[in-house]
Amino acid sequence: MKFLKIVFLFVLAQHSVAQNTLSKEEVKDLPNTIENQFLKTYRLSNNWQEYKMINRSVFLTFQKNVLDSVAAIKKESASKQVKIDEQQKNIAQLQTEIDRLNKDLTASVNKEDTISFVGIPLDKTTYNTLVWAIIFALLIGLLFFLYRFKNSNIITKQTKNLLEEVEQEFEQHKRKALEKEQKLRRQLQDEINKQRGVS
Repeated sequence: MKFLKIVFLFVLAQHSVAQNTLSKEEVKDLPNTIENQFLKTYRLSNNWQEYKMINRSVFLTFQKNVLDSVAAIKKESASKQVKIDEQQKNIAQLQTEIDRLNKDLTASVNKEDTISFVGIPLDKTTYNTLVWAIIFALLIGLLFFLYRFKNSNIITKQTKNLLEEVEQEFEQHKRKALEKEQKLRRQLQDEINKQRGVS
């Protein structure tokens, strides 16, 4: 209410400066705003000594217009206050929703940044380190087994070569033994034949 009084006094002061430049006919033709009604009331009132005399009907009309304007301003203010309250309520709801969404986002980011490995939740860097360590260990194991296989293969080939040589020597020995045996049989048969022929 004080604000409205200050506004009216300010408008009245500004129009009092402008009233000196307008004639009574120009004042009557002004639009029917509160400011102009102040000006019209002041300019169209009669002077008596140092006072201004206002016609009762003009005053009552002016009072009705001012009260209507004040009521309209109050109504608009109340309507705007209701809108402000609704917007603050909406803001509070939106803030709650934003907080919930931020929590969900944080949970999603944490879930995305973790990987379950053998039922244990690990962050991605630990998981990557673990996977690369396993791959590296498997590669070392593979290289070790390849090395062992190569050595075993070389030993197997050497053993096969030795076996073949031994088999060849055995075959030669067998042949020689067979030849000796045959030779000895012939000699024995010759001796048997000689002994039969002598007797």
